[in-house]
Amino acid sequence: MDNALKQHIVKNISRHHPFNVEEHQDELALLTEPRYLHKLLKALRDDTNCLFSILVSICGVDYPEKEERYLVVYNLLSLKANARVRVKVPLKAKQEICSVTDLYNSAHWYEREAFDMYGIKFAGNDDLRRILTDYGFTHHPLRKDFPLTGYEEVRYDLEKQEVVYEPVKLDQEFRDFDFLSPWSGDIALPGDEKAEVKEG
Repeated sequence: MDNALKQHIVKNISRHHPFNVEEHQDELALLTEPRYLHKLLKALRDDTNCLFSILVSICGVDYPEKEERYLVVYNLLSLKANARVRVKVPLKAKQEICSVTDLYNSAHWYEREAFDMYGIKFAGNDDLRRILTDYGFTHHPLRKDFPLTGYEEVRYDLEKQEVVYEPVKLDQEFRDFDFLSPWSGDIALPGDEKAEVKEG
């Protein structure tokens, strides 16, 4: 991002819309509170020096050990400035965040996806239906506490001639993988004791 644009964002936009600046490998990220999000995005979109008019995506990140469990990330693009900026908003587990569908049309899809995958609710979005999972699905699969196997399995029952949902049944226990390479030679593997030659 151009230094002049960075300076403009930090000096002018932050006057009315407080945020903290994070910069990593020449990428600018603005960390703000949920109450300032809508006005901040509107300012970044409408300011003639910025014109971040494209919402590329809305992403979620789950930190179950933190008090503010979720981090909602808005990735914005300005064609005029040929620049990108991220806006990050931390949220508590059951806290809602305002919808930005009135600012960006693409937010409809992304907010539904964040709701479906993480359970993040967007106040003002009256169409928070599931978009990637089944409508009868009650969990949020990208949460860190969601098991890798899930809670239910779906299959087609030939006798009933319908799709059935059943609790997951695992035929074998999970294996404990240590991810160490047997080719490095410093790991004793089961059966190695048989190959030892006794001197005598």
